[in-house]
Amino acid sequence: MTSGPLQSTVPIDIGAATMRRVSMRLVPFLMVCYIIAYIDRVNAGFAALQMNQHLGLTAAMFGFGATLFYVAYTVCEVPSNVLMAKVGPRLWIARIMLTWGLCGIAAAFATGPYSFYATRFLLGAAEAGFFPGAVFYLTQWFPIAYRSRVMAAFGVAVPLSVFVGSPISGALLHLDGMLGLRGWQWLFIMESIPAILLGLGALFVLTDRPADAKWLALEQRDWLTRQLEAEQHVKKPVGHMSLWQVLTNKYVLLLGVV
Repeated sequence: MTSGPLQSTVPIDIGAATMRRVSMRLVPFLMVCYIIAYIDRVNAGFAALQMNQHLGLTAAMFGFGATLFYVAYTVCEVPSNVLMAKVGPRLWIARIMLTWGLCGIAAAFATGPYSFYATRFLLGAAEAGFFPGAVFYLTQWFPIAYRSRVMAAFGVAVPLSVFVGSPISGALLHLDGMLGLRGWQWLFIMESIPAILLGLGALFVLTDRPADAKWLALEQRDWLTRQLEAEQHVKKPVGHMSLWQVLTNKYVLLLGVV
């Protein structure tokens, strides 16, 4: 009695099965990372309820420190993404999360205006590149037909961060005096630890490219790689554009208004 041909373990609808597997592994993880990033970005506003008086910060000093975050974030955004392309998304996204977690914890030990300024600037530099880097990373895994849904799901992280972060930040302020730390210090520490843990987790969850994804079946890796390569070949070249042409492009202006 002879046995029949080996049956493939991959479902007949390989495309749907592959994208479902990729979505479940990558999108929720990156959404949680972005939620934590947004919480860490805005938690200084909650900390200010106690911190400003403790550190002797005036409203103008606090506003200047808050602005420094976005100065560093803007200046370091492009260099961060250039380095990500060279180092690889897995290592670079992990680096971003680890360093922003450490900078967030450092903010808990600010002693005055200048140390507050320094920690906000460093946090902006550390976090720079995460959002565009994550978006670019997702485009390396999802064919065009899936991208709008994936980006919409990823964008939900912003309102979720406000929904989750606001009550948590308020509760952490009530730890004032525990172990000799102020409530605002606990807020910075406790909301930065998840970034460090997620940074370590990124080393195991994320994979640079579909061809290296051991968590996909061989047939799924091959299918996804072929899909993405085929789309690369049909893209229309944009051609060279000067900086002025880019800044005055109607699509760039429209996105700027949005």
